[in-house]
Amino acid sequence: MVAVKKDKINGDALGTGRRKSSVARVRVRAGSGKIVVNSKPMGEYFVNAQDQASIKQTLDAVGLNEQVDVLVRVSGGGMTGQSGAVRMGLARALVSYDESLHEPLRDGSYLTRDSRMKERKKPGLRGARRGVQFSKR
Repeated sequence: MVAVKKDKINGDALGTGRRKSSVARVRVRAGSGKIVVNSKPMGEYFVNAQDQASIKQTLDAVGLNEQVDVLVRVSGGGMTGQSGAVRMGLARALVSYDESLHEPLRDGSYLTRDSRMKERKKPGLRGARRGVQFSKR
């Protein structure tokens, strides 16, 4: 039912999250609760408390704050998009880590992809929808 992805070498649980134009590759392994994003501690990479809270919320939902280490490689987009991608990737990795966590994560909508993307620019317009200003003369 659920795609379980594990690292063939050391058995880490893997998950990929996407949000806007950001992509996060997340590894979860048994540990002491460290979260490392792009080789930096999470608090150093995501300075905004809201972004940190959205990531920690996923671990709080299943009660694994102090039992797992999380390693993240994230790229593309801005900070909020990246934190959303990490949140989804972490949820997917946790399901790979332990399949019994699928239901609480699904019920908290951590596994749902936020499909809102930036609308493309159309020909003849200044932006996605904004046209040029009408001039009567």
